[in-house]
Amino acid sequence: MTTVLIADDQPMQRFGFRMLLESQDDMTVVGEATNGTEATRLVDRHRPDVVLMDIRMPGLDGIEATRRIIATGARTRILIVTTFDLDEYAYDGLRAGASGFLVKDAQPEELLAGIRAVASGDAVVAPSLTRRLLDAYIHHLPASPTAAPRPEDPRLATLTEREREILTVIGQGWTNTEIAERLHLAESTVKTHVGRILSKTGTRDRVQAVILAYDTQLVMPA
Repeated sequence: MTTVLIADDQPMQRFGFRMLLESQDDMTVVGEATNGTEATRLVDRHRPDVVLMDIRMPGLDGIEATRRIIATGARTRILIVTTFDLDEYAYDGLRAGASGFLVKDAQPEELLAGIRAVASGDAVVAPSLTRRLLDAYIHHLPASPTAAPRPEDPRLATLTEREREILTVIGQGWTNTEIAERLHLAESTVKTHVGRILSKTGTRDRVQAVILAYDTQLVMPA
C-alpha cells in the first residue's frame, strides 16, 4: 500500500486528488496540508511514501517544504504537481530534491503512474523532458567564474571513466536503451552502472543525476 500526503492550498484540488487516489486498491491518503509548514509537520508525523506537492502555497511554499523534508533524510519522495505553463519554479523544486513533476492537467492515469513510479524509486519526468526542462531554467544555476575553471566536484572523483561517461549522457537525455545501443552495452549492464552512479554520488534518482550533470558542468545547456 502506497501512502500519500496531499499538499495544496486549493480545497477542490485536494478533494479531487483524494477521490482519485482512494479509488485505487494500492493507495491511501494519510493527510492533507494547505501550506508547506503543515506539509513538513505531517510528513514527520505520518512518514508517507509520496507527497503530492504544490509549489505556490501561502507561507512556506512547496519548494522550501521539499528542501526541508529532503534535508531530514526521510524516505518520503516528493512529486511536484504544478501548472507548468505559469509556474517557473519547477526547476527549483527538482533541485530542492523532488523526484519529478507533473502538470495539474495531467490525465488521471498519468498521475497514478507517476505516484507509483516515485514510490518505487524511479523518476517521473522522462529523460527527454528533463533535458528540455533543465535547458529552459538553466539560468537558475549559479554563475561560474570566467577567470578560473570550477574545481571538480568531489562526487565525480568517485566515478570510473565509464560511469562518468554514462552520467554525461544521462544528463543529455539518453534513456537506458539508447545508452545500451550507442555504447554497445547490455541494458542490464547500463542499469548496473546507473545504480552505482546514484549510490556513489548520493543522488536519489535519475532526475537528481541529471541535475548533478548540469551542476558539475558535465553537460552544458543547449
